[in-house]
Amino acid sequence: MLEQVMSINSFLNGIIWGPLMLVLLVGTGIYFSVRCGFLQARRFGFILRNTLGTLFTKSKKQTSSEHNLTPFQAVSTALAGTVGTGNIAGVTGAIFTGGPGAVFWMWVSAFFGMMTKYAEIVLAVQYRQVDEKGAHFGGPMYYIEKGTGQKWLACLFALLGGIACFGIGNIAQSTEIVGSVQSLTGLDPLISGIVLSVLTAIVLLGGVKRIGQVASYLVPFMALFYILAGITAIVLRAEQVPAAFASIFREAFSLKAAGGGIFGYTIMLAMQQGFARGVFSNEAGLGSAPIAHAASDTKEPVEQGMWGIFEVFIDTIVICTLTAMAILLSGVLEYDLSDFASNGAAAAAAFNAILPGFLGGTILQISLLFFALSTILGWSYYGERCWGYLTNNNTFVLYLFKLLFILVCMVGALGSGSLMWSISDTLNGMMAIPNLVGLLLLSGTVIRLTKEYFSKH
Repeated sequence: MLEQVMSINSFLNGIIWGPLMLVLLVGTGIYFSVRCGFLQARRFGFILRNTLGTLFTKSKKQTSSEHNLTPFQAVSTALAGTVGTGNIAGVTGAIFTGGPGAVFWMWVSAFFGMMTKYAEIVLAVQYRQVDEKGAHFGGPMYYIEKGTGQKWLACLFALLGGIACFGIGNIAQSTEIVGSVQSLTGLDPLISGIVLSVLTAIVLLGGVKRIGQVASYLVPFMALFYILAGITAIVLRAEQVPAAFASIFREAFSLKAAGGGIFGYTIMLAMQQGFARGVFSNEAGLGSAPIAHAASDTKEPVEQGMWGIFEVFIDTIVICTLTAMAILLSGVLEYDLSDFASNGAAAAAAFNAILPGFLGGTILQISLLFFALSTILGWSYYGERCWGYLTNNNTFVLYLFKLLFILVCMVGALGSGSLMWSISDTLNGMMAIPNLVGLLLLSGTVIRLTKEYFSKH
């Protein structure tokens, strides 16, 4: 029975994450890029000044009310759910399967994905709800219902997100955390699971405000930690960097046949792997991150939307690229991926080959630990808001969800959940369908708001 379920889900996953979905995801980004005049490139300096730049000034943009988040806390919560093990293990698998050229197509998907995520966030802020306490909440389910009038489509998105959060946002991540802790300290998985559940409970029961506060400290730390490790690896192999970049561009457009196959198969494989990894890593189009951004205190939708562009830039252009460079500079591509226990093990071998002693593997395990922990926190809020929408914010249901989410941490800690991970991966992809429909139907609103904002700036 279990094998049959796995087989059916594998079939569905192949369709949902197949070429048509990837074309739709990237195509949506291309559409918004063209209609908004390639905002992510033309106004990139302005975007950085009004996102990252506000962190170094005493700006009103970084203050919040009692029940809402600052713009930075909102983007930190979104990055917490977005930056995960896929930025390391996923990128590694993409390069081994699609070759160095996959990195180039990952960049392409990120470039257009910036505008998809921008559009999601603009709509999330524009159509969000405000409760009697003044707390903001929103996301695709709200802009689909309020903007298009298709409540059934909004409910479908919320239901898929409410289920997927237990797998991709919990079980898979807690399994990774326990594995990293055991590798570093030898601690029993049961003890690690109990500690993880307690930590999750402390943060989760504190509400979105506490999640945002923790994320605003955790995400910058883990990102800087990994970025410094990646830059160090590049500096130590600086003489090989030009050749690595040359291989990325050369293989991205290679028309040679692979293994006697179809002429041009190599470029198709590189594109498929690069696009898929780009979408998986930054979640542009899936509809998850806008839920966090809707909780910000920002009054201007476009200003919060610019944080989405910055978010994709950090996630894919910076963090995923550092992983890719470590793989290309280390020489591990000379081996077959089956020679390693997992994609993560291959990435660890790459860092170990460059950084002195056992330092590389240790850094990677610590990074995986923090990446997975932050993902649990981010997705806990996504799941809460999805079930809140479906039950009209029923207090009992939301407390029940939080309790169940905390207990499910133990499931992943004890090594279960491979089926749940696979099913949730499929559900995660299915979330994108109603969200993309909503985005395209409301594209006129995004374009209008963008033109109005930049006519004043």
